[in-house]
Parts: sequence; structure tokens; C-alpha cells
Amino acid sequence: MKRIILFAAVNIAVLAVITVVVELLGLDRYLAARGVSLTGLLILSAVFGFGGAFVSLALSKWMAKRAMGVAVIGAPQNATEHWLLEVVSAHAARLKLDMPEVGIFESPAMNAFATGARRNAALVAVSSGLLEGMAPEEVRAVLGHEMTHVANGDMVTLTLLQGVLNTFVIFLARVVGTAIDGAIGGQRDERAGGGMFYFFTVIILQIVFGVLATLIVMAFSRHREYRADVGGAQLAGRNSMIAALQALERTEVATLPGQFRAFGIAGERMHGLMSRLFMSHPPLPERIAALQRLPFIG
Repeated sequence: MKRIILFAAVNIAVLAVITVVVELLGLDRYLAARGVSLTGLLILSAVFGFGGAFVSLALSKWMAKRAMGVAVIGAPQNATEHWLLEVVSAHAARLKLDMPEVGIFESPAMNAFATGARRNAALVAVSSGLLEGMAPEEVRAVLGHEMTHVANGDMVTLTLLQGVLNTFVIFLARVVGTAIDGAIGGQRDERAGGGMFYFFTVIILQIVFGVLATLIVMAFSRHREYRADVGGAQLAGRNSMIAALQALERTEVATLPGQFRAFGIAGERMHGLMSRLFMSHPPLPERIAALQRLPFIG
């Protein structure tokens, strides 16, 4: 909750700064002459940008269960399910978290993820392929990695960062689009905000600014993976965490669908500088090397 309040406050503060800057530059009067309300534009941007992120976050557990067919463990039906609950419970106790929901989803690929709107109301799920393909200590490390994501509030931070950036993408696309339309079309203020050219320009600008925003989100996503790897090493031992990453490196890891791609234990494998900029996870060899460089853990 603190993280949500902080990001909401930052979003409001930055929008306030933008309002002041726009007014000092006289852009508010220019926008008004073009039939665009600065206040209305700010509200629109915040509602669709930040509001959309909150909705996505609130529904994240439900959507994950539906999208990947996660079977949440209620009453354990076998030794594996008993063991999973025991490991997650032990990790939660060490991290001072409430017990999250624990589930399994059917997939031959090795993967796992954590999601949820709050640290103490999370979902941690592993694939059947991961349970079959990893040794128990490696699975323990993967669960430690995911529980570290929960403890760090990474799902909340990543979603809200995307929301803040979406707000600015919507706002800047319309401000710049209005300026371009005005520069090309002259003083056609009777058009009340522009015609087809204006809307076409805004669409193009949203795509361009959206790509730039994605680069920022992916950079943060890669950073949080290193922190989660360290957390997994602290909870299950560095050798176990390294062994788990090496197991992922030896096999083809299928990425999770849609918005959950960044939440998995491993992401897409890309080559080339431009491709790396859009990766949600650092390459596995770099994650392994980062753990090997750390002072002794576990």
C-alpha cells in the first residue's frame, strides 16, 4: 500500500510540475486556442494511463489463473504439493510475509512467476515442467527468487511504473500532436483540436513515445531480476540458485503470455543490442556470473 501511495503521489506531483511548466511557456493558452483543455488533457491522461495500471494490477491474480490455468493448492493432494507449501511457508516466514496462494500450471517448459496487487496477498506458481526438470534444492531457489519479488513489491512497482509512463505517453502525444498540427495548419482554431491529420499524428507519436517508455520499463525489469536472484540465493543458497539458472539455460524456456512475460523466472532469449534493450530479463549467463561475483551467500 505504501508503494501505491508513493507512486500515486509522484504521478500527481509530476503532473503538477508539467502544468506549471506548460503555463510558464504559454502552452496552455496555445492549447486553449486550438480547442484543447489542459486540465481535461491531464485528467484524461491520468485516468487512462495510471487508472489502467491500477485495474491491471487489481486483476493480475485472476488473470494469471485464467490465462495459464493455475491450479491453486488448497488441501494438498500429494507429497509434491505438501512440499511446495512447506517451502513457500518457510520463505514467507523469513521474509515476514503472509502466506501467498501457491499453484501449479501445466506446461512442459520450466517457468515460475509471482503476481498480486499486495505483498501479503500474492500468488506464486510453478510449471509442471519445472517441478519435473529441477532438483528439489533448485526448485527451492526458484521459489525464493519469486518470493523475493513479492517481498520487494516488484509486481506493484513494475505495473505502476508502466502506468506513470502511459500517462506521459498519452499527454505528450497530444501536446506535441497539437503543436505539429498547428505549425502545419496555421491558425485553424475553429477545428477545435484538429482534424484527421491531428489524430493520425497523435497515433504515430503514441507509438514512438510508447516504445521509449517500454525501454524504461524493461530496464527496470532487468534490474529487479538481479535483486530477486540474490534473494533466492539468500533463501536457498547461492549454489542452488546458480544451479537453477543453469538448468534454465540448458533447456528451452517458453515465455509467459502477454503482460505476465516479465513476471516469469526466465524471459525471452534475444541477440543483438537493439533486441537486448527490449528484454524483460537479463541473459541467463549474465545472471549466473553476477551471482558468482557476489561475496559468499548461503
